[in-house]
Amino acid sequence: MKRVKAYLTDIYTEMTQKVSWPTWEELQGSLVVVSTAILLLTFIVWVMNEISNLTMTTFYQLFR
Repeated sequence: MKRVKAYLTDIYTEMTQKVSWPTWEELQGSLVVVSTAILLLTFIVWVMNEISNLTMTTFYQLFR
């Protein structure tokens, strides 16, 4: 049981004294970057899906 208590104490010490937590401004900046990247990737996947859909529809209409 002493090992478990020591482990939890070490975790608490690590998280409160040794970890460098970002500031609120840094979090907001990261949120903007991540949100922009998600929107961009979503748009790229949507365009690829539409191109694929158009290609397959055209292909199937040619051989119908």
